[in-house]
Amino acid sequence: MESKRTSMGGSLLVPSVQELVKEPLIKVPTRYVRSHEDLPPTSCLSSSLCEVPVIDMHHLLSKDSTTHELEKLHLACKDWGFFQMINHGISCSLVEKLKEEIQEFFKLPMEEKSKFWQKAGDFEGFGQIFVVSEEQKLDWADLFTLLTLPRHFRKPHLFPNLPLPFRDALEAYSAEMKNISLTTLIFIANALKMEVEDMKILYDEGTQFMRMNYYPPCPEPEQVIGLSPHSDPLGITFLLQINEVQGLEIKKDGNWVPVKPLPNSFIVNIGDHMEILSNGIYKSIEHRATVNLEKERLSIATFLGPKLDGDLGPAPSLITSDTPPRFTRVSGMDFYKNFFSKELKSKRNLEQYHI
Repeated sequence: MESKRTSMGGSLLVPSVQELVKEPLIKVPTRYVRSHEDLPPTSCLSSSLCEVPVIDMHHLLSKDSTTHELEKLHLACKDWGFFQMINHGISCSLVEKLKEEIQEFFKLPMEEKSKFWQKAGDFEGFGQIFVVSEEQKLDWADLFTLLTLPRHFRKPHLFPNLPLPFRDALEAYSAEMKNISLTTLIFIANALKMEVEDMKILYDEGTQFMRMNYYPPCPEPEQVIGLSPHSDPLGITFLLQINEVQGLEIKKDGNWVPVKPLPNSFIVNIGDHMEILSNGIYKSIEHRATVNLEKERLSIATFLGPKLDGDLGPAPSLITSDTPPRFTRVSGMDFYKNFFSKELKSKRNLEQYHI
């Protein structure tokens, strides 16, 4: 188990951006400055065309509205790859407690946060991930990444050593997010007309990662990227906005579309593995994070992925003579290693599995 847990990939150690901005900055250090090609402008044709679909979990669970909401879910996954989920059923008090604890955690002095800093060749802990060369441009962010499930995969120097109020809130949130993720995936299987067992066999005992994102204010926000354009690798991602500062943008029809989080909602997106499992019916979508001139932005993303010892490929129930497999099969462990060993860029991890 230990070898599995530590062999998924790593990242080079980089300085803390949060510490960097404690000194007055007029210009951004060169290693964070992106070329014009890396910074395509945000654009949107009209507000109505740029609204990410909204899915109501209460309607999905209701016998009277399940069919209609399932169709909405199918179109959201097929046409957007993103949606906002409302009436999700997770306690508002737990969500508010977690938000408070995350903000306090990032306020800890550096000597305290250094206890949770990444170790060389690892991707968990404080720092950035997907840094594979000293010449690589860096994102304007500090990240705190944890593998939270299965519990026996947790690094002993990370989750168990978190400050107690934070640890308790994160533990409760982890359990709630597993439940809502699995429930959503079952509805996605129904929307795809996939055998539910094809989904459950991979995700019932799957992996859960959490990544807390801290984007400090930037003196030249137009010169940097908070998080590079990419698609998520796993099955499904639930993003919770911690404060009121926006920054998430998704790529829709060649345009970068800003997403305005709804109150008491999650922003949900499907990942590369769901594109594989759906045999290309659903597509993982590139997204990025921008930063603010004056204000910090915080969020937490929860990723649910297939089990490490699974065999990943298109769902057998979706394969017919008319719809042959469009992706090769790969072991779960190799899938994870391939993703965590590369620079975060576009959908490059998925490309290698196309037939």
